[in-house]
Amino acid sequence: MAPTSYQAPMRGDKAEKKTVSQSTESNLASTTSTVAKLLENKGSDVFSVRPQDTVHHAVTVLRDKRIGALLVTDQNGAMQGILSERDIVRKLAETPGQTLPQQVEGLMTRDVTTCAPTDLLETILRKMTNGRFRHMPVIEDGKLCGMITIGDVVNFRLNELEYESLRMKQMIVG
Repeated sequence: MAPTSYQAPMRGDKAEKKTVSQSTESNLASTTSTVAKLLENKGSDVFSVRPQDTVHHAVTVLRDKRIGALLVTDQNGAMQGILSERDIVRKLAETPGQTLPQQVEGLMTRDVTTCAPTDLLETILRKMTNGRFRHMPVIEDGKLCGMITIGDVVNFRLNELEYESLRMKQMIVG
């Protein structure tokens, strides 16, 4: 038995335009989160050393700040390279017992891949994964404005997915 509010279609009725609140495109759309959005929460602190500093000094800064990479900048703050834990470990293997007194400029990576605040996190994650590096300086208008790590990007995206999941559960439950 049909509910009393039901009215059967009649000849001459026009087919109503079908609408949907969700589509395949909206459900599978790639994320539009940007580096700027990540930096809003993380902050723009960047730690650096000079090319003439010793590796011992750099290792001390890495330990004290509990980070995995330092930017190498000149006296004007212009980026000269990046020094990561991996750079140091490689040099330790090559020159055991002689690495700490060496200058940072002998170990640093000079060709640094950077990103802009407007770059999509999905794109950055791919670049970092394909390039096999974990730290990326953020440059805006030629100036350094932050540093992100692959961990920052993954954590940010996981939080986004958790939030999306919670919203969907609330929508289903009511």
